[in-house]
Amino acid sequence: MKNPPNNQCRRVVILDTSAFLAGFDPFASGEEQVTVPKVEEEIKRNSLIKVRFETAIESGKLKIKAPSENFASKTKSSAIKVGDSFKLSGADVELLALALEYKEAGYAPQIVTDDYSIQNVATKLGIEFHALATFGIKRLLEWVRYCPACHREYPADSKTKECQICGTELKRKPRRTIKNLKP
Repeated sequence: MKNPPNNQCRRVVILDTSAFLAGFDPFASGEEQVTVPKVEEEIKRNSLIKVRFETAIESGKLKIKAPSENFASKTKSSAIKVGDSFKLSGADVELLALALEYKEAGYAPQIVTDDYSIQNVATKLGIEFHALATFGIKRLLEWVRYCPACHREYPADSKTKECQICGTELKRKPRRTIKNLKP
């Protein structure tokens, strides 16, 4: 990926499936718009949204780009740190990785999504997001998994779904607030 011309910080809008489901119109924006292959796979399930999506691609308003594996690894690492790794789909990881790749190339990426886990990891990565149908997150959260019966805590990325002591299904809660996003 090339750096933006004249070292200007050019915005690129990175679109999640939820943006299309919430009615985002790619033709209403003049900014560069990109999504990932896995979002395209998710869009194929809804015929009305599929038509708008395919028209945007055919007209050149929307591009599909896969991120480099290096950026996917960095994204997964950040997701583990905040405890959202098991909540992110493959498409979510691709979106965040692509945004990180653009950011490191000197662009100003903005992810359009209503997914709180994507927003949380984007905040951890220092990437701007915009929610359409929700209010969006207000602060970065680090999650912990816990047993509601015996209160034993587990790491947020623990593969265990049940408490190893009493067998109760684990839940998750925020461990602490890291940073307020909006005043």
